[in-house]
Amino acid sequence: MVRTIAKDHDDKRRHILKIAAEVFAREGIARASMNEVARACGISKANIYHYYSSKDDIVFDILDSYLSELRDRVCGLDRAGMAPQDQLHTITSEFLLAYDGMDNEHKIQSEGLPLLAPEKQEVLKGYQRDLVRLVSGILQGCAPATLGQDKKRCHAVTMSVFGMLNWFYMWHPHATIDARIDYATSIADLTLNGVNGFK
Repeated sequence: MVRTIAKDHDDKRRHILKIAAEVFAREGIARASMNEVARACGISKANIYHYYSSKDDIVFDILDSYLSELRDRVCGLDRAGMAPQDQLHTITSEFLLAYDGMDNEHKIQSEGLPLLAPEKQEVLKGYQRDLVRLVSGILQGCAPATLGQDKKRCHAVTMSVFGMLNWFYMWHPHATIDARIDYATSIADLTLNGVNGFK
């Protein structure tokens, strides 16, 4: 007899992912056990295996959910008719707004991704590449005569933008919406105009 899926299956799965991300961020993925995750979720170890067959499966689902939603949110912005400079301002703000409440998911990326099987890593790296490609394309539009002609420099500037975004996440995880938007404006202005471009 085929086992039916409970109506609240997806809600419970999301709950497990959120709590597991907290445990992994606090303890480290390698040190955290399925017992700890189950205990933090308030369910039995046997019950958690009803949803996930291994810790790697949980890690992948956390990162897959997080990165795919981030990719869809940022890449899905309506930028039609916007100048490249305005697009840069818009997406830097959207990144920092999307990071809000996702500290644990963001934190475990660097440890979690290398632990996964190559085919699962490739899925996650695909989301990351989509985001990098988006930012790179906007930057090329902002400076077509330089970044549009120099792929190496464009990549360096693109990753510098991500570095600034991630710096803010690391040091200001509980920032307000206004603080996030203000810093995103600083990132965009610095990238476009350098330190002499600040008003």
